[in-house]
Amino acid sequence: MTFMKKTLFFLPLALLFASCGNDPSSNHPKEAKGNRSYGGTLRYNETEQFQTLFPLEITDAISSHIASQVYEGLVKFNPGSLEVIPALASKWDIDASRTVYTFHIRSNAYFHDNECFPDGKGRKVTAQDFEYAFRLLCAGGNNSYNFTSSFKDRLKGANKFNKEGGTLEGVKVLNDSVLQLTLEKPSNSFLYILANPASCVLAKEAVEKHGNKVHVGTGPFVVQEIKSDTSAVVLVRNNRYYGTDKFGNQLPFLDTIKVSFIDSKKAELEAFEAGKLDFVWGMNKESIISLVENNISMFKNPAKYELERNAEMVTQLYEFNTTRPPFNDVKVRKAFCYAINRNKIIEGVLRGEAYGPGINGISPPALKEYNTTEIKGYDFDPEMARKLFAEAGYKTPGNPKGKDFPNVRLVVNSGGAKNTNVASEIQSQLHDILGVNMDFVNVTFQQKLDDARYARSDMFRSAWVADFPSAENFLSLYYGADVPDSLNKPSFPNTTRYRNPEYDKLFEAGKTAATIEEANKLFLQAEQLMMNDAPSMILWYDDNFRLKQANVQNLKNNAMRYYDFSEVFIKANTGEAKPGGDSAAAAKK
Repeated sequence: MTFMKKTLFFLPLALLFASCGNDPSSNHPKEAKGNRSYGGTLRYNETEQFQTLFPLEITDAISSHIASQVYEGLVKFNPGSLEVIPALASKWDIDASRTVYTFHIRSNAYFHDNECFPDGKGRKVTAQDFEYAFRLLCAGGNNSYNFTSSFKDRLKGANKFNKEGGTLEGVKVLNDSVLQLTLEKPSNSFLYILANPASCVLAKEAVEKHGNKVHVGTGPFVVQEIKSDTSAVVLVRNNRYYGTDKFGNQLPFLDTIKVSFIDSKKAELEAFEAGKLDFVWGMNKESIISLVENNISMFKNPAKYELERNAEMVTQLYEFNTTRPPFNDVKVRKAFCYAINRNKIIEGVLRGEAYGPGINGISPPALKEYNTTEIKGYDFDPEMARKLFAEAGYKTPGNPKGKDFPNVRLVVNSGGAKNTNVASEIQSQLHDILGVNMDFVNVTFQQKLDDARYARSDMFRSAWVADFPSAENFLSLYYGADVPDSLNKPSFPNTTRYRNPEYDKLFEAGKTAATIEEANKLFLQAEQLMMNDAPSMILWYDDNFRLKQANVQNLKNNAMRYYDFSEVFIKANTGEAKPGGDSAAAAKK
């Protein structure tokens, strides 16, 4: 942690806003209905740096957290239920074939004010703007994750446009306020996909002027500053945002959002206790219990702190490079999976910051209507691990027959001590059970992404945070049809470069199934097939403790780590009991 990051919180707001004369509170009403309040700054931290705020290039959760406040698409997620709700489209219709979607664009939605527009004033959003944005998305390379995970094989004519340009057949502008999208086949996840940042609207003027440095959106907040040392991002209120809440209040309530990037969870928690952060998430159970026990008065009426615990749609894993020895051998991969004592990692290293009734597949148990218990995963089984290792021709402790296993290298990204501590524990377990020498190197998040995409090591630490609440999103990590033949070309999200035509067939059938129930049956078959091939070592599913200041209200928690701060407000503590139960009890569950 650098000194600059540590002293970030003491910078006066006047300094942070020195680069812009805009007053975010100049136009919002002074009073709000429904016992809500205008004004104030929401401060939160990320332990990893964001990568980009250009929607078409976002592939990480941290960038998405920020971009979701700045950009919007036709629809978005409800931050409480994760249901799809209207955004820039006030309503939509789906025809009987489930392939034609007609969206009606709001008449009061505007782009943020920016120098790219005449007189610097943001103009009204039209259906043509979505056509422009979708053409940009579909023009992305065939290995562009945001294209392959959104419109490829879905939107009519998208694949052809990607290769040849010309007309994008599946997008029709019926008039300035009506947009029609036509799919090749029905898709149960299409509305989910439209809720992701990659499907947001973009202004041609803004992209042509700023390129991939563009920050001109339509969302509730405007990018005011990205500090040159990347220690903070400052967002301010969009005074022309179209949204209102159920009481008729114009949104958003907050004047400012300040995002910091402290890479230590310990320092992050200390900043929260000092009142310099408004919420923290991802704390381990041990730290939370200690905090509650040492500050029990803070959780009693009038409460200063509130605590929530939530099983998440987040899977932590190590990926194998299946393109070369030794991990091109399925027996070796399975031996590694059996050799890991995950309970020891969860209790001894993570201190309870994980959940799950055992490890089944890549899809986390938090997914609704998807029975992960039907998938057989890998329990800790040293005997089976050694047996498979011997069958692959390698020596193991107690069995000198066979050849020596080569040293293997794991790439781990920075992000606090957790990743390093887990790697050290797995290093020890693999040596004890299989006699394996595994070295690991700690690099930046961006370097880890690049190394994984180009298969530049034997193993990679990874995690997948759901883009939308469906097994389809997790299983996309192993779809092999888009994996390039050459290692000189990047592969993402399938960085293991796993290929199995039967898996691909089941996955594709699930994507176009008539019902979610039918889709899930096909996805379960595909997931079991993939787990049998073990292209990854599934480690644990995240269990999230979120701690927040009690005066920060309407901050919804969800299993997808999806942030929408448009209805968050800050209110003086009234001393009233807060809903959600006993925080101390929640910590000890």
